[in-house]
Amino acid sequence: MTAMATIDLSDYNLGELKGLLFELDKEIKARKTQEVTAARERILTIARGAGLPAERLLDGADVLPRYRNPDDAGQTWSGRGRQPKWVAEALAQGKTLDDLKF
Repeated sequence: MTAMATIDLSDYNLGELKGLLFELDKEIKARKTQEVTAARERILTIARGAGLPAERLLDGADVLPRYRNPDDAGQTWSGRGRQPKWVAEALAQGKTLDDLKF
């Protein structure tokens, strides 16, 4: 981190100071957005390289799946809410939830 330059604000009137504050706030928000976007892209790149479903991880609305249908890898379940039919069928056949974890 670089040393911050000292700025003499004593000659600014109240309106000018408020204008500076507005511009600073705008710049801080823009920089935060840039940093979050860059961090998100780095996370997605790493996760994709590892074969992880990163979009769902970063989405926040979705819960990551914990269970996968051994007969159809496209069918997953987070363990929340109503059990999908394939989970109920697997349990009825004597499998456990541990058998379905991935």
